Order: sequence, then C-alpha cells, then structure tokens
Amino acid sequence: MIFEIVKSAGIAHKSYFIGSDGTAAVIDPRRDCDIYIEIAEQNNMEIDYIFETHRNEDYTIGSLELKEIVGADIFHGKGIKFAYGNYVSEGDKFQVGSLVLEVIETPGHTDESISIIVKDKRVSDDVYMVFTGDSLFAGEIGRCDLYGESKKKINAEKMYLSVFKKILLLGDNVIVCPAHGSGSICGAEIREQELTTVGYEKKTSNLLQKDKREFIEAKVNEKLYTPPYFKKMEKNNQEGPNLICKLPYLKPLRMHEVKELMAKDAQVIDVRDPTAFAGGHIPRTLNIWKDGLPAYAGWFLNYNELIIIIDDDNSNIDELRRHMVRLGYDNMYGYLSGGFPVWFKCSGDFETVKTWSVHDLLPNMGKDSLFLLDVRKEDDWIKEHIEGSHNIYIGQLKDELEKVPKDKHIVVSCDTGYKASIGTSILEKNGYKNVTNILGSMMSWKKAGYPIIKG
Repeated sequence: MIFEIVKSAGIAHKSYFIGSDGTAAVIDPRRDCDIYIEIAEQNNMEIDYIFETHRNEDYTIGSLELKEIVGADIFHGKGIKFAYGNYVSEGDKFQVGSLVLEVIETPGHTDESISIIVKDKRVSDDVYMVFTGDSLFAGEIGRCDLYGESKKKINAEKMYLSVFKKILLLGDNVIVCPAHGSGSICGAEIREQELTTVGYEKKTSNLLQKDKREFIEAKVNEKLYTPPYFKKMEKNNQEGPNLICKLPYLKPLRMHEVKELMAKDAQVIDVRDPTAFAGGHIPRTLNIWKDGLPAYAGWFLNYNELIIIIDDDNSNIDELRRHMVRLGYDNMYGYLSGGFPVWFKCSGDFETVKTWSVHDLLPNMGKDSLFLLDVRKEDDWIKEHIEGSHNIYIGQLKDELEKVPKDKHIVVSCDTGYKASIGTSILEKNGYKNVTNILGSMMSWKKAGYPIIKG
C-alpha cells in the first residue's frame, strides 16, 4: 500500500494519493497536478480513480486536469449538479489493489459532501482510514454557512448526523484524513496535526462533547469570513475550470511595460515582506507577502484584469504561479524583470510607508490625531486588543473605508505586521496620505508587557 499526503501551503489544503498493486486513487487533487503523476511514476502505479469529497470553495479542483493526462474517472456526490464526472451514492465500492474504497454520504458542509472509507482486505475487514473532506477536521467540524444564514441550522443538523451517526461509528482506531489543516478558512479552529483518529477526536474535540442541541447551536452561532473568490471557485468546481495542461508562462516585463499595463488597470501585487515594501515600492501597488498570497489574494484580486508580480529577485516565480493557478487566476500575466531594484535604478517613482515599533506607538496612544486600526479577525480582536483600537478585518477593509477617517494619522496593527502591511497598501491606493505600519503589532505589544483589553 502507498499513501501520501500532498499539501498546498497557504490554503492549508490536503489531497491524498493512495494505491496498491499498481492501481491508485487521488482524493481532492489540486489544479497543478504534476505531483500525483510523479508519485504514480515513482511507484509504478496507474491512477484509475479521482474522488472529490465535495465541491471545494477555497481552491480550483484539479480533477479534469488530472483526467486529461491519465484518463482516470472522476467521482463525486450527487447532492448538486456537476457538468462533469460521475455521481456516487452511499455504499458504492471501488477496488484499488487490495484496498476497498467505500462511499458514505456526509452532507452538512455542502449537500453533496461524501467521505470515503478504506479497508485493506489483505489485512482485515475493519475500516482502516477515512477521507472526511470538510466534515471532520483535527479538533474541528466543517463550516455550515456556505448556503447562507437561512440554511445554517438545516446544514448543522445534517452535519451532526454525518459526524455523530456515521463517521464516529467507524471505530476509534480509524485514521481520519481531512481535506484541510490548521490555517484553513474552511474551519474555525483546526488543530496543527497532520492526521488524527476517530477516537482521539471523540476525546479531544470540544464540539464532539456536545449533545445534538448544543452542537447545532454552536454551528449556527459560528462566525466565519467568506472571501469573494469563493463564488469563482464554486463555479469552477461545479462546471469545470479551463484546462491548462501545464503551468502558464509568465512574461518578464520591462519597466515601461509595467507602467503601460498599470495605466490600463492591471493589478500589480508586491509580494515582498512588509519591511521591504515599507522601504520603497511602486505607487498604488498592493502588498501581499509571498507566503500570504494564497490566503489573501482572493480577497482583493479579480479574474478580469491582468495580474503583475513585483518581487526582489524573482526567485519565487514558480511557487507564486502555483499559488495563483490553484485559486483559478488564469489572468496571471507577468512580473517585473529584474525585480524591484530595476525600478529604482531606472529612476522610477516610488513611495515609502512609515513604520513604528510598539514603543513608538505607546506614547502616542490617546491622541485625537491618531486612529489605531486593527485588521485582525473580529474574534481575535474581541479576545484581546489595545485600548482605543478600531477593528475592521483586513478582507473587508476595502469595502469599509468610510469607517476610516482621512484626516487622521492611521496606524495599522495586526498579529505581527504582515496583514497590517496589506492594510497600509490598501489605504495608500485609496488616497490616505498618513499611514503607519506597527511592525510586530500585537505579538510585540504583548511581549513588551504593555496593557491589553481582554474580552
């Protein structure tokens, strides 16, 4: 038996390759699917089956891409209409060498959500592992709000039945393989654990200690953010995305080409760290640091105008390209050849962002001229925040700028200063002239021993 986890950083996505005796299946493949082909070739296996545990909302599925290359069949639940693939029902079984993969219907996150149990018949008739999709995570249960507020209670009831009456009855020793890990927007508080077991979750997950009424109430009252790009992902994953067959070519752009494209409303993303961006950047560019791109690009970038990348040395282009392809950004166009140093060496105009330490912030607190903007999630702000701060989540900032006064010094804080740098770039793009990033932000503030308000 061959079993491998394929992780996609930033969105904390997990897909799986499982095989036996020359035959293999892939669960929830990502769009840049070369990794699964490499695993198959290294293990002399043929990929015969592709399973989707649900219509994913946070990335573009790679099922059609992988099918185009290896010819495997695609299977997903029948709760919604797909333009491709085959529908499965409760009890459907698939032979993969000595392994038997069996479908159980586990709606709640989405109507067509399924889980896939695995038995190794060469060893035992007992269930060995289960691919739970977005139903059961390590320490968490999948979100039930994707169909809107009016459907949350109905979906929470479905989720309770799926988890308590199906997954938890598989056996305490069964290995749980979820579709996401810690940091995913598909669950509120997913633990930092690679895999878990049914028994471990029954003992340690807070939600699994509740009765039905308490569980449903907790899921109904859960507050989670929904990025605008989810709609594009739902469309891609229900109708099928464009086939790319290979990663797109990104054009190395000269300085004058970048200027010309910016004049035509191209989307220009500076992926350097906050300190580099603060030291100098092309005017009206958005700063999303490299590792934050998969988590935050979907809040700010559209799927129409061309996207241009600004980096220091362009050594991360392949990684950035993969991040964007997974999010369905086929409008990726190019990058500044030579990186940002070319811009200032060729006398291009640039701007800077003022930075403060927490020690600079402290003596300025309470001044009428200062507006302290905290761009962390609301729940994090409620738990602890600096007195006098105003909370607007970074993903919602561009739509709530009317809450931020233009006639004050806007000081932006987050967890460590990275999301705050996104915030300062958004404010600058929208005409705010006096903005400052607090480097270290809440982490530094607490380590300095300065006072906080706890919720």
